[in-house]
Amino acid sequence: MMVVMKNWLNVLLHFWASRYRRRLFFLGVLSAVALIEFFTLGLVRRTFVFYTIDSGLVTVEDRMVKRSPSREVNITRYVEEALLGPVSPDSLPLFPRGTRLRSLLYRDAVVYADFTETAALPPLEGGDVFRNMQTLYEGIRRNFSFVRDVRFFITGKAAFGEEFRFMEDLTDPQGVSGAAWELTKKSKFFSDLPLTKRFKFVTVLTRLFLNQCIIERSCA
Repeated sequence: MMVVMKNWLNVLLHFWASRYRRRLFFLGVLSAVALIEFFTLGLVRRTFVFYTIDSGLVTVEDRMVKRSPSREVNITRYVEEALLGPVSPDSLPLFPRGTRLRSLLYRDAVVYADFTETAALPPLEGGDVFRNMQTLYEGIRRNFSFVRDVRFFITGKAAFGEEFRFMEDLTDPQGVSGAAWELTKKSKFFSDLPLTKRFKFVTVLTRLFLNQCIIERSCA
């Protein structure tokens, strides 16, 4: 028995003497702990889209978020995680620091999310409120396929509802060929705009459409 223990001790000392083997051992332990946490906590992969500070290019971050049996809780956790902002210091947050989710409801495949008043302002680091809201809108739809529509509110007041539905038709293959433009012409929101603002509005939506194509390719 003593001989067997001595042999095992020699093997362990020989293994531990190598720095390379010690690193492999610690990596194995860390991997095992990560796997245990993954299966114990029930984590799930979610994708978050942000934009770089310098050029405004799309950046995609993958994060592990705790899963819940409740769809409403899962969406709430996703939105709250998005409010924390990007991990990279070179990316812009979607909302100003301190923006909070006041409430979130999931009813009949529709999400109703209400934010504090700071959500109506662009982040101090830069960015566009509409584009950021649209990014979160598409993020929810992309990560939760069972969601049919998302309605945003800021202190109880609806935000960008009609514009988002316009974008849905614009990104639809049939919508690009004309249905989205017909919807725009019939829209009271669009018809009330001056000609110069109509052109700017369509330009912004076209840019958002191109961004959405890039996001879908990055998250695929």
